[in-house]
Amino acid sequence: MAARNLSLTSSSGVDELLFRNDAVSLCLLVNRRHRTLRIIDFRAGPTPSKRNFVLSAAKREGVEKIFTLVERDEVPTWTRLGFVREGSIPGFYKRSDAWILGAVVAEMSPSLREESDDEGAEGDGKASSPAVMLAERTIARARRLLRESEGRPLPAIKIAPASGQELRRAVAAAQRAGRALTGFEPFGRDALRTGYVLSARGGFSLHAAWEMQSCFGNSFLEILSSPRHESERLATTAAIGALCERLVAERAVSTFTFAPADDQELCAALLANGFRRSAVMARHLVVGRARKDAILWSKKLVAPEA
Repeated sequence: MAARNLSLTSSSGVDELLFRNDAVSLCLLVNRRHRTLRIIDFRAGPTPSKRNFVLSAAKREGVEKIFTLVERDEVPTWTRLGFVREGSIPGFYKRSDAWILGAVVAEMSPSLREESDDEGAEGDGKASSPAVMLAERTIARARRLLRESEGRPLPAIKIAPASGQELRRAVAAAQRAGRALTGFEPFGRDALRTGYVLSARGGFSLHAAWEMQSCFGNSFLEILSSPRHESERLATTAAIGALCERLVAERAVSTFTFAPADDQELCAALLANGFRRSAVMARHLVVGRARKDAILWSKKLVAPEA
């Protein structure tokens, strides 16, 4: 049975704001749940009006974190505008990576930076930032979890399509429990979302979805909630593996996902599936009532032999 494609609507939890004048042409995607704003820039250049509009829109919309995805040659533009390079999404544009630059609204400097062509490393030279240090500690604990459970068999996973209504019910239940990592809001524009429910013996059930950009071959993978203990982690590991196999069958070239930077169980499940940390994004997620730093995990998918 084929999975259903879920069209994004105005009730998706993300609002699209458009701004255009002689100097600036922007689309802003405002995620209400996480209070983030993604900037899509149609006209290059570090103009003060661009920065001022983004900041004023973020404050007006109650946004706490703003970020953008750009190709390598645009990184200096956004560092001049006060953004920090937080990492990358390998293969996002099929043949090239997307660099992620972000800023916490309350921490942005009052003016443009001086001209610089220094792209920096992950975190723009802030390798010892609190978010990066937390991510490193979590990954070290996740690797220990993997060593401790080495040899444990993974459960068999059943995977079935999930409708939009099923996903909304699952999100509502996870929100009531304070466990929702997402509401399956769109990451990009005009994308189609495919939903699944994955299950295993013992009562394990996990809702997941992905959003694909077929022109680039990338995919944004989301799971609704994190594992709480070893048996759920093993089932989640198997479920993520099953989702990656489906993505390969759908001809996805790469995939990426977010996880809270303090979530060692979920990080272990992603590591076990060959994901790697490719960005650390400060104050990027809201889980329950807590704002959290996030690790962006990415994986290049290998298509089966013809």
